[in-house]
Amino acid sequence: MPASQDPEDHEIVEHVRGEIDAPVTVLEYGDYECPYCAGAAPVLRQLVDESNGLVRLVFRNLPLFEVHPHALPAALAAESTVEAGVFWKMHEILFARQNQLEDRNLRAYAESVGSDPELAVGPASERFAPKVRSDYEAAISAGAQGTPTLFVNGELYAGRLELPALQRATGTSRARRRGRPGLRR
Repeated sequence: MPASQDPEDHEIVEHVRGEIDAPVTVLEYGDYECPYCAGAAPVLRQLVDESNGLVRLVFRNLPLFEVHPHALPAALAAESTVEAGVFWKMHEILFARQNQLEDRNLRAYAESVGSDPELAVGPASERFAPKVRSDYEAAISAGAQGTPTLFVNGELYAGRLELPALQRATGTSRARRRGRPGLRR
């Protein structure tokens, strides 16, 4: 199985949090019903927010639909918010409320972030299936076997999903201690 995945290989628009040209890319394959992904979400956000523009997060869908029956509808609902420019708001709500991912909830979440609730579920949401399918296939091709799966600049990350470990892996722990941007070499 491949141990790296280049985020630039993906042809469909990516979800990027942080500076688009940040020198470090953390690529996450995640599932909105996965408790480990929900636990990683605030840590990854903090990593980006505290990196002084050095780290960007790219999120791709890997709904483990065999064990998480609401993961695929949640991924489609998240994708439905892209055109409204509120993907990351929906992303956070889905993880915060991952025990409430029924269609009625997904509609309400979409509406609460300012997106069209009718696109979030049912047949209308199927127009977002190619993006979710593309993400899923990229994950399998990269060797992802579960969620969350992270790559740091194309290399599989196998460390703990804790801020200090991720800062070390991204080379941002020293820069933060010194209070100035810069990568550890």
